[in-house]
Amino acid sequence: MTTTPPLSVAVLGPGGVGGLIGAVLARAGHRVVCLAREETADVLRRDGLALRSGQFGDFSVPVEADTQLRGPADAVFVTVKEAALSAAVDRVPPRVLGGGVVVPLLNGVDHVPALRRRYPADGQVVAGTIRVEATRVAPGHIAHTSPFAALELAGPPQGLVAALRAAGLQVAVRDDETAMLWDKLCFLAPFALLTTRHRTAIGEVRTRWRDELLAVVGEITAAARAAGAPADTGAVLAALDGAPEGMRSSMQRDAEAGRPLELDAIGGAVLRAAIAHHVDVPVTARLVRELCQEQPERG
Repeated sequence: MTTTPPLSVAVLGPGGVGGLIGAVLARAGHRVVCLAREETADVLRRDGLALRSGQFGDFSVPVEADTQLRGPADAVFVTVKEAALSAAVDRVPPRVLGGGVVVPLLNGVDHVPALRRRYPADGQVVAGTIRVEATRVAPGHIAHTSPFAALELAGPPQGLVAALRAAGLQVAVRDDETAMLWDKLCFLAPFALLTTRHRTAIGEVRTRWRDELLAVVGEITAAARAAGAPADTGAVLAALDGAPEGMRSSMQRDAEAGRPLELDAIGGAVLRAAIAHHVDVPVTARLVRELCQEQPERG
């Protein structure tokens, strides 16, 4: 049981990331309500969430589930993909949520202003990122395969930070949300675009397609700096060079499974920033274009 005051937490999209967060918070004694489609909600009401994790162990925990938020929550974790966001947020009416915070853990940067238009109270939307490998293998069944689950949050309530840390999650609090969001995108965009385009892990990308890797990292960090983030090209390249050789991106896994790709949230966000700030990103633009053309073939 938690030693911090119990919170009421909603998880919008209990897939890999949302299911992991919901499971560890529920085990720590917090009230967790998973918001999903009716068929998924039925499974969660009956069976709860089951997590398989080298870090947190293997366990099952009961949770509440519904298709829509029915009462106030202290926090709502938004863990759907960007393409599903506009429809998903209908499950969380602002008048029902009340003063609770909304914590999006999506890829990209453009979802934060969109959520602030829907939940406009000052400080209600708390920008966040997460580093984790977690997959929903079936409704309510989550496989956490990375030896870490690390969140970064910009300006969160301290009670929420305490609850997440007490549940076993790593949490860093950032002062600059622009820097935080672009820090992740500067790593993720080259990693996702190149591993998906070349259908291989990062180790082969680093050697066989190194010229492309160098070009894309340079372009994306230039766009980030133009957008106001202190992006360091050398630091991003060092992080990509230090990634495990066999590491694959979630976009690559989506492509292999024939699922829609997060091209707009990841590559599209870079291209929009580049256009807005007059930064030339030809290699990144070509990769996005080629992946767009491949989607019908892959799916």
